[in-house]
Amino acid sequence: MKKLLLISVLGVALNGASLNDFRGKEATISIAGGTAHIPTMKEVAKKINGVNSSIKIAIAGGGSGVGIKKVSKNLVDIGNAGRKASEQEIKSGNLKLYKWAIDGIAVVVNKDNNITSLSKEQIKDIFSGKVANWKSLGGVDSKINIYTRDKSSGTRKVFSKKLLDKGDIANSAVLVTSNGAMKRAITEDKSSIGFMSAGFVDATINGVAVDGVAPSVENIKSGKYKYVRGLYSITKGEPKGVVKTFIEYLFSKDVQEGIVAKKGFIPVK
Repeated sequence: MKKLLLISVLGVALNGASLNDFRGKEATISIAGGTAHIPTMKEVAKKINGVNSSIKIAIAGGGSGVGIKKVSKNLVDIGNAGRKASEQEIKSGNLKLYKWAIDGIAVVVNKDNNITSLSKEQIKDIFSGKVANWKSLGGVDSKINIYTRDKSSGTRKVFSKKLLDKGDIANSAVLVTSNGAMKRAITEDKSSIGFMSAGFVDATINGVAVDGVAPSVENIKSGKYKYVRGLYSITKGEPKGVVKTFIEYLFSKDVQEGIVAKKGFIPVK
């Protein structure tokens, strides 16, 4: 009951912000962390600057781990993460988490790959290096090139936990630094496989169905596709001033329907 009450009170607190609340103010907001968040953050910043160019918003990536660490150390005003911060991270950094979208983790291959569906066990075998050729999965006779994110990536942490059951990723995997870099790598390599935010999947690559369920917006929304995570913006302590208004604005209809949904994520409201 207490948990439900907390959510209700939080919802009321996050309903009020609109673009008008940014007018007449002067501030700088620094943001860093999860790369899945960047397109939404840029669109939000663009809207805010459309009514007030005196609010300067700096947006950087680095991965979820970087976002959590930087906001914990007061190096940025907002840290973005594609995973929930651990209890230890929350306690030691005095962190406040705000989940403004739900995202799927998609396994992706080159658009010319004829493999459209894999079982979870096959995905585990591929990423561990146990299965090394597409031919053994019904594809062409070609070595499987694995692409992965670094260990600070929230996308990797959720992928490893939910799709690999915390299993290892082969040492031969090529490291890429962001969802955008993963998309470029998969586009350029016909023998590739990787994983990324479902919000980044488009016609240039193929999102692979897992056990027959595609990582589509509809399947994520309905709960049929199980491999999902929250997108969080995090502050150190209670946000104040323009930072608080920015966080509240993320939950507005403007952002939830006008940006979050259009970027391929699931709004929380």
